[in-house]
Amino acid sequence: MSPPTPLENLSRPGGALKPEPPDKAEIAGLVRTGYARLKDAANTSLALESRFDLAYNAAHALCLAALRAKGYRAGNRYIVFQALPHTLGLGPDVWRVLDMCHNKRNLGEYEGLLEVDERLVRDLIAAAQRVASALAAGTSPDGAA
Repeated sequence: MSPPTPLENLSRPGGALKPEPPDKAEIAGLVRTGYARLKDAANTSLALESRFDLAYNAAHALCLAALRAKGYRAGNRYIVFQALPHTLGLGPDVWRVLDMCHNKRNLGEYEGLLEVDERLVRDLIAAAQRVASALAAGTSPDGAA
């Protein structure tokens, strides 16, 4: 018997993931909304905070699509970013940006302290694009792995 995978470890009782068969329609919807938001995030005529929100939610939708394609559902928003090495093979250069943006998003959502600048938004868009590219390379548009 082989040792459990990191995703299996995270899905043990009380873990941050729940095993659930992939749903092609759900995955396709997440990918569709992720791409749409990512495209809109590049629109420099929008407010910087709006672009941040669009890019963050694009990254989240795409990361969640990758997790769902592997047969898991997230128990919290953050875990989809932590799981990137195991869902799409992306390293700390991507998930650290998403982690920082998750923390900034939470400050903005819960404390009204959204402090973003152009460089952070550019880095977030670049990280989301890396997620999109990795997802496209490993998963068909209908969610099949």
